[in-house]
Amino acid sequence: MPFARLAHATTPTCHIGLGLAAVGRPGYINLGRDEDLGDDRSVETLRTRTHELLDAAYAQGVRYFDAARSYGRSEEFLADWLNTRPGLDDIVVGSKWGYTYTADWSTDAETHEVKDHTLATYERQRAESDALLGDRLDLYQIHSVTPDSPALTDKELHAKLAEAAAQGLTIGFSTSGPAQADAIRAALAVTVDGEPLFRTVQSTYNALETSAAPALAEAHDAGLTVIVKEAMANGRLAGPHAPDVLKGIAEETGLGCDAVALAVVLRQPWAGVVLSGAATTNQLASNLHAAVVDLDDDQLTRLTTLAEEPQAYWERRGQLPWH
Repeated sequence: MPFARLAHATTPTCHIGLGLAAVGRPGYINLGRDEDLGDDRSVETLRTRTHELLDAAYAQGVRYFDAARSYGRSEEFLADWLNTRPGLDDIVVGSKWGYTYTADWSTDAETHEVKDHTLATYERQRAESDALLGDRLDLYQIHSVTPDSPALTDKELHAKLAEAAAQGLTIGFSTSGPAQADAIRAALAVTVDGEPLFRTVQSTYNALETSAAPALAEAHDAGLTVIVKEAMANGRLAGPHAPDVLKGIAEETGLGCDAVALAVVLRQPWAGVVLSGAATTNQLASNLHAAVVDLDDDQLTRLTTLAEEPQAYWERRGQLPWH
């Protein structure tokens, strides 16, 4: 499985990956986005920004890069970058299917993406991903599985995914919503010819939303690679938006709130890859300091007080505006 390559990396940032949700499209729900991106969010400006981030990430030891069909042109930007750097054969590339980007490069579209976990959408989006990434695509995940997702029960879809796995593509799923743990456990039970279908799980986990932890530990114990997304809670744990407890601990460590927030996730024994969602190279550099944050027991105890009830967390996330 391609994530085995990451286990042999020797840099201190080998377990931090770069997610492209924030730079593959002009509108997203991260706080502080207007400051991060400014007014010029043309395709070529964001292409250049993405390439600069990818260069900086690779230079600092990042080897996993995460895209999705719904992240605007993220796959295209990543493919362009890979095509100009053919010698980078130690990179692991993941993408996701199941949402269709519908905003047409607008920040004020009524609907930015549409979810559909049917076999027809998989086949269409798999062809689109293959056209851009080809054999550079290592991991293909179902995007944002919930307990009621038809992707968990569609046997015809499972057969197609198993066929892709037999051809060398790692198959995984991501989760979202207050019932992530239920979705993870349901997905762990999906088998084809008696063999588990999924090899990776990508879930939201951060100092504010910890509810998926037991299920993610179970997934890790079952042999899945766990990828953590939204470790910064869409900017709620960064800089000016961070809770006072986090700001105080960041001051004690001499590093940023973002580094401390990511360090909390990195120390989880089940976490395989933790995604940075940086939109600037300065943010990326600050995020990567997470690998050297040393939190004591008192600081960790204080950070546990930040956890919110899952329903409240996801309701607030759903209210964040698309900037």
